[in-house]
Amino acid sequence: MPYNRKVMEHFTQPRNVGEMKDADGVGKASNNVDGDLVVIYLKVKDEIIQGVSFQTFGCAAAIASSSMFTEMVKGKSIEAAQRIDKQMVAEALEGMPANKVECSILAPEAFRQAVEDYRQRKESSLRKNGVYLAKE
Repeated sequence: MPYNRKVMEHFTQPRNVGEMKDADGVGKASNNVDGDLVVIYLKVKDEIIQGVSFQTFGCAAAIASSSMFTEMVKGKSIEAAQRIDKQMVAEALEGMPANKVECSILAPEAFRQAVEDYRQRKESSLRKNGVYLAKE
Protein backbone atom coordinates (compact mmCIF):
# COMPACT_ATOMS: atom_id res chain seq x y z
CA MET A 1 0.00 0.00 0.00
CA PRO A 2 1.53 3.34 -0.99
CA TYR A 3 1.51 6.26 1.40
CA ASN A 4 -1.52 8.54 1.22
CA ARG A 5 -1.53 12.30 0.64
CA LYS A 6 -1.56 13.20 4.35
CA VAL A 7 1.40 10.95 5.18
CA MET A 8 3.35 12.39 2.24
CA GLU A 9 2.50 15.94 3.32
CA HIS A 10 3.86 15.35 6.84
CA PHE A 11 6.90 13.57 5.39
CA THR A 12 7.82 16.28 2.88
CA GLN A 13 6.79 19.22 5.09
CA PRO A 14 7.20 18.03 8.68
CA ARG A 15 5.96 20.25 11.49
CA ASN A 16 7.89 20.98 14.70
CA VAL A 17 11.09 19.40 13.45
CA GLY A 18 14.45 20.09 15.05
CA GLU A 19 16.36 20.00 18.29
CA MET A 20 15.07 22.14 21.16
CA LYS A 21 18.12 23.44 23.01
CA ASP A 22 16.26 24.50 26.19
CA ALA A 23 13.93 21.51 26.46
CA ASP A 24 12.39 20.64 29.81
CA GLY A 25 12.39 16.96 28.85
CA VAL A 26 13.96 14.80 26.14
CA GLY A 27 13.00 11.25 25.23
CA LYS A 28 14.11 8.68 22.68
CA ALA A 29 12.58 5.58 21.16
CA SER A 30 13.97 3.28 18.51
CA ASN A 31 13.04 0.31 16.44
CA ASN A 32 15.79 -2.26 16.32
CA VAL A 33 14.28 -4.00 13.28
CA ASP A 34 14.87 -1.23 10.74
CA GLY A 35 16.82 1.29 12.82
CA ASP A 36 14.27 4.13 13.08
CA LEU A 37 15.05 6.55 15.93
CA VAL A 38 12.80 9.32 17.28
CA VAL A 39 13.83 12.02 19.75
CA ILE A 40 11.08 14.16 21.30
CA TYR A 41 11.78 17.49 23.02
CA LEU A 42 9.27 19.11 25.40
CA LYS A 43 8.71 22.56 26.84
CA VAL A 44 6.21 22.36 29.72
CA LYS A 45 4.51 24.96 31.89
CA ASP A 46 1.99 24.04 34.58
CA GLU A 47 1.79 20.48 33.17
CA ILE A 48 0.71 21.85 29.74
CA ILE A 49 2.85 21.18 26.67
CA GLN A 50 3.88 24.65 25.50
CA GLY A 51 6.34 23.42 22.90
CA VAL A 52 7.26 20.13 21.30
CA SER A 53 9.70 19.23 18.56
CA PHE A 54 11.30 16.11 17.18
CA GLN A 55 14.20 14.64 15.30
CA THR A 56 13.52 11.42 13.46
CA PHE A 57 16.03 9.28 11.67
CA GLY A 58 14.08 6.78 9.62
CA CYS A 59 11.59 6.14 6.86
CA ALA A 60 8.79 8.36 5.53
CA ALA A 61 6.29 6.79 7.92
CA ALA A 62 8.50 7.48 10.96
CA ILE A 63 8.97 11.13 9.98
CA ALA A 64 5.32 11.70 9.09
CA SER A 65 4.04 10.06 12.27
CA SER A 66 6.43 12.09 14.43
CA SER A 67 5.26 15.29 12.76
CA MET A 68 1.61 14.38 13.24
CA PHE A 69 2.15 13.36 16.85
CA THR A 70 3.72 16.71 17.74
CA GLU A 71 0.72 18.48 16.23
CA MET A 72 -1.62 16.28 18.26
CA VAL A 73 0.01 16.97 21.65
CA LYS A 74 0.82 20.66 21.40
CA GLY A 75 -1.20 22.64 23.95
CA LYS A 76 -2.52 19.55 25.72
CA SER A 77 -1.95 18.55 29.31
CA ILE A 78 0.69 15.89 29.81
CA GLU A 79 -2.02 13.55 31.07
CA ALA A 80 -4.15 13.97 27.92
CA ALA A 81 -1.15 13.71 25.60
CA GLN A 82 -0.03 10.45 27.19
CA ARG A 83 -3.28 8.83 26.08
CA ILE A 84 -2.39 9.31 22.40
CA ASP A 85 -1.23 5.98 21.02
CA LYS A 86 0.11 4.58 17.74
CA GLN A 87 -3.33 3.79 16.38
CA MET A 88 -4.58 7.33 17.03
CA VAL A 89 -1.58 8.74 15.16
CA ALA A 90 -2.21 6.38 12.23
CA GLU A 91 -5.88 7.44 12.15
CA ALA A 92 -4.93 11.13 12.22
CA LEU A 93 -2.73 10.43 9.20
CA GLU A 94 -5.77 8.86 7.50
CA GLY A 95 -4.18 5.43 7.46
CA MET A 96 -0.80 3.80 7.27
CA PRO A 97 0.37 0.52 5.82
CA ALA A 98 -0.19 -2.07 8.56
CA ASN A 99 3.48 -3.03 8.64
CA LYS A 100 4.42 0.60 9.36
CA VAL A 101 2.10 1.25 12.31
CA GLU A 102 4.04 -0.97 14.72
CA CYS A 103 7.58 -0.30 13.53
CA SER A 104 7.50 3.38 12.56
CA ILE A 105 5.20 5.18 14.99
CA LEU A 106 7.68 5.67 17.79
CA ALA A 107 6.78 9.21 18.89
CA PRO A 108 4.31 8.19 21.65
CA GLU A 109 7.01 6.08 23.32
CA ALA A 110 9.65 8.82 22.92
CA PHE A 111 7.11 11.25 24.39
CA ARG A 112 6.62 9.07 27.47
CA GLN A 113 10.39 9.01 27.93
CA ALA A 114 10.51 12.82 27.56
CA VAL A 115 7.80 13.19 30.22
CA GLU A 116 9.78 10.94 32.56
CA ASP A 117 12.89 13.04 31.91
CA TYR A 118 10.89 16.24 32.56
CA ARG A 119 9.58 14.89 35.86
CA GLN A 120 13.01 13.74 37.00
CA ARG A 121 14.51 17.15 36.16
CA LYS A 122 11.67 18.93 37.97
CA GLU A 123 12.06 16.76 41.07
CA SER A 124 15.83 17.25 41.03
CA SER A 125 15.42 21.02 40.72
CA LEU A 126 12.97 21.12 43.61
CA ARG A 127 15.32 19.13 45.82
CA LYS A 128 18.23 21.35 44.83
CA ASN A 129 16.20 24.38 45.88
CA GLY A 130 15.31 22.87 49.26
CA VAL A 131 11.77 21.79 48.42
CA TYR A 132 11.17 18.18 49.42
CA LEU A 133 8.43 16.19 47.76
CA ALA A 134 6.24 13.89 49.81
CA LYS A 135 5.96 10.41 48.36
CA GLU A 136 2.39 9.50 47.42
